[in-house]
Amino acid sequence: MKKTLLVLEFTRFVITVGIALLIGYIFLLFSTDKPYEAFKLFLTGPLTTQRRFFEFLNNSVPLMMTGLALSLVFQAKVFNIGAEGQLFFGAFGAMLFALNFPQVSWLHLIMTLIGSALFGSIWAFVPAFLRTKWKASELVSSLMMNYISYFLVLFLVNNYFRDKSAGALVSYRFPQTAWLSVITKYRLNSGLFIAVLLSILMGLLIYRTKWGYQIRVIGVNKKFGLYSGMRTMSIMFWVQILSGAVAGLAGGIELTAMYRRFVWQSLPGYGFDGIIVAILARNNPFLVIPSALFIAYLRIGANIMGRTTGVAPEIVIVLQSLMILLITAEALLEKFKQKAIAKEAMKGE
Repeated sequence: MKKTLLVLEFTRFVITVGIALLIGYIFLLFSTDKPYEAFKLFLTGPLTTQRRFFEFLNNSVPLMMTGLALSLVFQAKVFNIGAEGQLFFGAFGAMLFALNFPQVSWLHLIMTLIGSALFGSIWAFVPAFLRTKWKASELVSSLMMNYISYFLVLFLVNNYFRDKSAGALVSYRFPQTAWLSVITKYRLNSGLFIAVLLSILMGLLIYRTKWGYQIRVIGVNKKFGLYSGMRTMSIMFWVQILSGAVAGLAGGIELTAMYRRFVWQSLPGYGFDGIIVAILARNNPFLVIPSALFIAYLRIGANIMGRTTGVAPEIVIVLQSLMILLITAEALLEKFKQKAIAKEAMKGE
């Protein structure tokens, strides 16, 4: 039965992608004189050179981390969408630890990344506390916290940590002991391995532990979990804290590996992109990995197409929107799913 449902789910995904790509090609017909060449670059561009391939992999790292963070809270049906602010505040925490912690090899980097996770969880504390203590909407409070994080961090960085010799609004450069290594001359972010490993660990946590089972039960039926003796509010609180730590760590990884200083003067958007990744992954931490790679591939392909042919890369937004709408459409292949369930039920009689 489970195998049949997985096949149906995969079939639905393939049909969805096919329809979205077909519509995308139709858009290209009206956007360029050479739609086939543009479409080919969109589909194969990230694989044409090593530089483009590593660019695609690097782009997937923050998407994977924020998608993982949001999939955790969405599993419990907690609509905390504060990953953007938590990532931004986590990056600020990484900067503080990088600039102030003793420059001890390995320990400095570890503490910098721990600092980013700590600051991310601190920023997640506010909406989590308001939700569990006073039942305030975490959707509203977490969204507001994103912009509070943005303006607060910019004020602090630009007034107290700005490197005036850099010629840009950036922080002081991190010491080398706080750098996360990059691999090959094309600078592959080694944070990719951390993101993949963390996704696997979170998947095991959700699907192989008692606490993970409780999270999933609360997500399906909160009242059932409460009447079963589960400490529902406590679980909802701590899953938001864990989510904030993962999102904060995403900011720390991005700064220590790719920039080596705080460089953002606007919200990078990775937290909001993580919502797309979590939706495509059906809130499954294991599926966050291919979902993030898929979104990153689309974006890099669109950028290459735009740079090479002059077609606006914003067309990828249309493709993403179509895919999300179709993938989340429960009616697609629903009849086949119901027939499979009914057939399995008849066998059990």
